[in-house]
Amino acid sequence: MTETQERRVVGLVAGSHVVNHAYLVALAPVIGAVAAEFDVSIAAVGLAIGVQGAVVTLLQLPFGYLSDTKSRTAVLAISLVGGTFGIAATALAPSYYWLLVSQALLGVGIAGHHPAHYPLLATASSETNRGRAYSLHALGGSLGFAIPYAIAAGTGYLGLDWRWVIGIVALLGGGFALVALPVARRFPPSIARPADSDRPTSRPSLDGVLRGGAQLVRSSGLMGLALLSFLTSAAAWCIRTYSPQLLADGYGLTPGTANVLVSGMLVTGAGMILLGGSLTDRIGPGNVALGGYAALAGLAALLATGSLPLALLVLVLPFSGTISVSRPARSTLADRLSRRSDLGKNFAVVTIGISLGGAVAPPAFGALIDIAGVRVAFGVVAILGVVSLGLTKWLLGHVDGSARTPKATASD
Repeated sequence: MTETQERRVVGLVAGSHVVNHAYLVALAPVIGAVAAEFDVSIAAVGLAIGVQGAVVTLLQLPFGYLSDTKSRTAVLAISLVGGTFGIAATALAPSYYWLLVSQALLGVGIAGHHPAHYPLLATASSETNRGRAYSLHALGGSLGFAIPYAIAAGTGYLGLDWRWVIGIVALLGGGFALVALPVARRFPPSIARPADSDRPTSRPSLDGVLRGGAQLVRSSGLMGLALLSFLTSAAAWCIRTYSPQLLADGYGLTPGTANVLVSGMLVTGAGMILLGGSLTDRIGPGNVALGGYAALAGLAALLATGSLPLALLVLVLPFSGTISVSRPARSTLADRLSRRSDLGKNFAVVTIGISLGGAVAPPAFGALIDIAGVRVAFGVVAILGVVSLGLTKWLLGHVDGSARTPKATASD
């Protein structure tokens, strides 16, 4: 790989992540308008988003298998094309039931991104740049989350309805696919496809699939990373969703001031992804992950008290960054724990943990806030930080001792 080829792969994969996350949250800014047009409840539109999430979760391992045995770029192409059709169908949905089907199709498109992204990044990037490659990928995802909200704000100002929001997202994603697919076809075979030595020599069978699944479950390191992904995803969703309520109810800030602080927090978090990638390459993924989760626990506990002086509420700005700075480190740990032939499947398992966190956390923390209050919910976030810290220490001590160092060992 030349440096130019490496940059081309990383840039395309990061751009694909922007599109993937824009599709993922496209309905979120317009839920109320969609519910009103189809005369259904907010929960019903949430169910449509849940259908998308269920399809994403179910297809992670099949796409991971295809990525590891056939072609990473083929999986990426299926995802970009399927996602574009799914988001376009959502924009044109004439009924609620059509919306359900279009979100299922969109889920097929979203599902293949991570199983293709991570093997492409791991194969194309050098060991010295691996953390920064993962950080650019994560930064692309963060920008993708913001795009539908920005489009919704602009179309709302112009008096356009919700279909314009989804339609513009579809146009952007479709345009990216038209540019990205020809570029991906020109990737070197060593990047686009797994090596011949890493491919299975026999056809897949049910018995082989069951043995492979059992092997994944028995992998303590991989299951530990999947659990870590679930815990940190749940914490991140609580922070993104309920921080405005914490600042308004717990500290008496006006909704406008609270939203400004949370917006600043999310922007700061996006920047800290890049810092996390650089630190991962310099001091090792284990040390970065430990520092990030310790900071998460400490800041969450302080904010949950509701007693910080108003002047110190600027501490909220790095709050989500405590998780963001650790994301490249977590990806690098998964890379270190994987054989090159298992990258797609292993990152698919980690993504399942992330997806489950996103599915469980918003309703679970919402119910906890209704019962016990928002401060208790953020106290639980602090506990999640402590558990994540302990789990990371266990992983470093019992699974991959070399993960504390910037460079992988030959055995990795």
